[in-house]
Amino acid sequence: MGVSRHMLKIISWNIARRELAWRSLLDSGADVALLQEATEPPSDVAQALAIDPAPWRTAGTLDRPWRTAIVRLSERAEVQWLESKSVDDAQAGELAVSRLGTLTAAIVTPTTGLPITVASIYAPWEKPRGLTWSYADASAHRVISDLSLLIGREQGHRLIAAGDLNILHGYGEHGNDYWASRYNTVFARMSALGVPFVGPQIPAGRPATPWPDELPVTSKNVPTYHTNRQEPSTATRQLDFVFASDALGEQIDVRALNESDRWGPSDHCRVEITVGCD
Repeated sequence: MGVSRHMLKIISWNIARRELAWRSLLDSGADVALLQEATEPPSDVAQALAIDPAPWRTAGTLDRPWRTAIVRLSERAEVQWLESKSVDDAQAGELAVSRLGTLTAAIVTPTTGLPITVASIYAPWEKPRGLTWSYADASAHRVISDLSLLIGREQGHRLIAAGDLNILHGYGEHGNDYWASRYNTVFARMSALGVPFVGPQIPAGRPATPWPDELPVTSKNVPTYHTNRQEPSTATRQLDFVFASDALGEQIDVRALNESDRWGPSDHCRVEITVGCD
């Protein structure tokens, strides 16, 4: 990454509906937070932050009193939130979202540098009819379709999309080729839009230790999520990803803050995105 005196710091984080995570944002040192599974913050925290005004729920038949959110954390950047509307209600040029609560977008303008469009994205789990397995790649593809409105030309756009997609990168669960193929379509489609996957990847984060049998030996994935039976030190799977426009090039750096002492009060670690603004 090129040297820059002016940096925009963004945190992408699934806060797992936890109040303590909201409070930790106050001391994060970041300029903007892209959150997933965010419930309404405590009133004292809300007064100290600037947050997009959408309702605190994700649309659908399930009761999900949480959503994606974008939070302004510092005076070093201006944030213009883009109102999300359902596909049925959106007019031409408005941000139509297939499932409200899974995509929040804003234009961030640092005190020095060009504006960047940012999006917090989340792919909820779904179940097929009559079967017991769950999948999230269909939700991820809906989000990609919605993101397409933010890309108005082949080259030169400046978009960062980050969040929890509940899928795997480069392999399927326990080495399953069928799921690997399905997951690969998500990354291929983002790349085709000109917004490829940019991390976090080794060495920008602690690798899984011990190395899990299901993870290919050539993988550069870093764990960003732990189950209820794990701790940060034993986490194995990466579910959180950052995608960025080709035009941002070497300006962007992505790192998983997945060491045990930096993980934070969620089952997902924070992903730090820094962007040079010179």
